[in-house]
Amino acid sequence: MNSSTQALQPTLAPTPSVAPPVRTWLRFEGLAAVILSAILYAHTGASWWLFAALWLIPDLSMLGYLVNPRFGSYCYNAVHTYISPIALAAIALILGRPALLPFALIWFNHIGLDRLCGYGLKYPTAFGRTHLSPPRRPSPGSAPTPEPTPPAPQQ
Repeated sequence: MNSSTQALQPTLAPTPSVAPPVRTWLRFEGLAAVILSAILYAHTGASWWLFAALWLIPDLSMLGYLVNPRFGSYCYNAVHTYISPIALAAIALILGRPALLPFALIWFNHIGLDRLCGYGLKYPTAFGRTHLSPPRRPSPGSAPTPEPTPPAPQQ
């Protein structure tokens, strides 16, 4: 293969993901978030029925994927980062609104369990590509990527 043919070969960008030792630590971090948020929730005295009823609410952000993968990943990631529940907890504490704290802890717990189970933040290319998913390899029997045709010689 000469250099001009190599330049025409498509290059596959590596799937960004976390390697196994770091992935394990991130899952332990999720476990810690689950345990801490459940303990703190128990201390709020809020109903466990409320916890169960609201626990899946953050997953409604997946409805953004009905528009397209880019918008879906934006919606999902905006709701599945620790920033928002931490901000809600801070607002609850600063403004003296303890009734908001259980909502922040439910949200925090949801994100922690997602991380523990290996569900990470989404890339805009597809729902299944996350920062915690292993790199994707072409499935056996899948069609190879077609080679681009070289440009026509100029005269």
